[in-house]
Amino acid sequence: MIFTENFAIVIIIAFLLDSIIGDPQNPIHPIRLIGNCISWGIKAFKKVKVQNHAIQFIAGMILTITVVCLSFVATRLLTWGFYQINWWIGLVAEAVICYFLIAAKALKVESMKVYHSLAAGNLQEARKNLSWIVGRDTQNLDEQGVTKAAVETVAENLSDGVIAPLIFIFIGGAPLGMAYKAVNTLDSMIGYRNDDYEYFGKFAARLDDVVNFIPARISALLMMVGSIFVGGDIKGAARIYARDRNNHKSPNAAQTESVCAGALGLCLGGDSYYRGVLVHKPTIGDDVNVPDPKHIKAANRLMYAASVLAVVVLAAVGFVLRGFIYV
Repeated sequence: MIFTENFAIVIIIAFLLDSIIGDPQNPIHPIRLIGNCISWGIKAFKKVKVQNHAIQFIAGMILTITVVCLSFVATRLLTWGFYQINWWIGLVAEAVICYFLIAAKALKVESMKVYHSLAAGNLQEARKNLSWIVGRDTQNLDEQGVTKAAVETVAENLSDGVIAPLIFIFIGGAPLGMAYKAVNTLDSMIGYRNDDYEYFGKFAARLDDVVNFIPARISALLMMVGSIFVGGDIKGAARIYARDRNNHKSPNAAQTESVCAGALGLCLGGDSYYRGVLVHKPTIGDDVNVPDPKHIKAANRLMYAASVLAVVVLAAVGFVLRGFIYV
């Protein structure tokens, strides 16, 4: 962007807006617009009914590159236009755009719906609320299973929902942050290993693994340090991270899950059903504590501790770099 040294200010404003307001749901939400573009691509792909796996892969790659580039260019032009009007208007506009890319409060709000349902003794409602934030089947989960799933999704989404966007915004402002969210959204919509998307979504899935590789590990470190401030077991977090950080098909998902499992003394992961099919997965952590709804609240405290640390560290680095620029 135009004033790279001011991305620290953008990050602070964007995070504060998310913490106060949360994720606004409206038709012009940038992520929804990206999702609409992806949906159009999916419809076109299905209409053609391509059977050749290589062509399916190429089609998915073209869709991915197109959506990511459009997201970057459109955001770049939009922010550039605001900066041309006035520097302060540009800064505020960029911060507002970046605010749409951060999902800390939304993650807390949705997971706490599960907590409140469990606290009220309404397991059926808890399962329903959980189904909105996880991909697994929830209708047969008991209270412990619902609790574990909610904790897992808070831990896993710390990286791609909060820390990774902040990092990419810090590097390249709103345009790069939007490009990252485009990759993330593509993976969530077509990055599945099934008959429909095995080859069509492979490029998007692998690209998502690549762009999240470093942020996931930074997120794990921040969560580990953050556990000190919210009563987590940092020794347990470090031990389980060292042992179980690779206990997942994704190279990134178990990074933060292992820290959360160790900090809370829980055994996460394990076998789950997806659309009626049992999927075998390794466990993460040890059964030190019995899963309890209170662990959902604890997971959110860990998530926010890591998020605040990320904002503080990135802002500090930004202001230091700004000082060097003007020396």
